[in-house]
Amino acid sequence: MHSKFGIRKNSNIMSRVCQVSGKRPQVGNNVSHANNKTKRKFYPNLQKKRFYIPEEDKWVTLKVSTSALRTINKKGITAVLKEARKNGNTLV
Repeated sequence: MHSKFGIRKNSNIMSRVCQVSGKRPQVGNNVSHANNKTKRKFYPNLQKKRFYIPEEDKWVTLKVSTSALRTINKKGITAVLKEARKNGNTLV
């Protein structure tokens, strides 16, 4: 819902940041054939995924990049969350 001044009333908007790796949009240029440059953004490939944490016996929904998803598949969700919490990221 938009208000009169362009501010959302129900701000349930999530930023385009990976909750595990912290990847954010990067800024670069579109370069045309004539070598004209205009600003653009490179967004991370984010996916909303649910993970089951057996130690805590609960499901967690995270917005993760596909590279972070590969890391989770390799190391396991508990190891990745433990490492993220150690680095100061309060995910869960």
